[in-house]
Amino acid sequence: MTDDGTGLLTIGELARATGLSVRTIRYWSDEGALPPATRSAGGYRLYDAGSFARLELVRTLRELGLGLTDVRRVLTGETTVAQVAAAHVAALDAQIRSLKVTRGVLSTVARRGSTAEEATLMNRLARLSAAERARILDDFTTEIFQGLDTADPDIRNRLRFAAADLPDDPTPDQVDAWVELVELIQEPEFRAAMRRMIEFNAADRGRDVPTGSSLWFMSRLIRSAGDALRDGVVPGTPRAAAVLRDLIGDADPAAVLKRLQAVADPRLNRYRELSAVVNGWDRPSARTEEFGWVVAALESQVAP
Repeated sequence: MTDDGTGLLTIGELARATGLSVRTIRYWSDEGALPPATRSAGGYRLYDAGSFARLELVRTLRELGLGLTDVRRVLTGETTVAQVAAAHVAALDAQIRSLKVTRGVLSTVARRGSTAEEATLMNRLARLSAAERARILDDFTTEIFQGLDTADPDIRNRLRFAAADLPDDPTPDQVDAWVELVELIQEPEFRAAMRRMIEFNAADRGRDVPTGSSLWFMSRLIRSAGDALRDGVVPGTPRAAAVLRDLIGDADPAAVLKRLQAVADPRLNRYRELSAVVNGWDRPSARTEEFGWVVAALESQVAP
């Protein structure tokens, strides 16, 4: 304490009283977080009891991770500690999510024994911002549905939902699947295959057809083909023809065959598999046997 009886403290005395360094207190003072109460005749900074209390608050806020800009805003009454704390919680949550993604990428790289090039690609894709990831998915759905207004809206919703974002705490398998999924949906050949599937759906669907009818048809197809397989019905026989009539009615078998060949593209099945991993769903069945039976039965009817 100075010897003039005022009760004021020099910066050195304040440092000794608080256990902080003179350099730290001077820096906070220069930044406006701890202005001196007054100055001595020689120009030295002097601090009073209020300064001591203010310094303790500054130290607490800094230990909580607040920057000096936020500290000044709290001290001047521009905002409250609660408001700043809430903002920092949000920022920390984002940082934690980013660190979890990084951990997932590193785990995947270690497990796969990835090369430097693969590790760089995986990190670049996995560390895309949420906005950038959303843009990739939006570009994908926009391109494959562009101009196809009669396509079943349920298919659009399911495709967009299937290509979900990475979870907050991704496993190595989810990071791996997400990276492959992002690469897949950016491939022109895959987008063309997906577009063909949507075009077939839009071409034979009227505007008054209820949403979800396409998925209902595929479920019915799988069920009918499964029953035929269990009953030993051979494609090309009259019994198989009866199953097809019940399934497709008067529709052109050649047109239905083209549609099923588009749906059965291996890349579309891979898309479903990767989406299941990213979303934490059970691995979907490709229903290879059921589709194979229907394709064979249709081929027997359209063959010359």
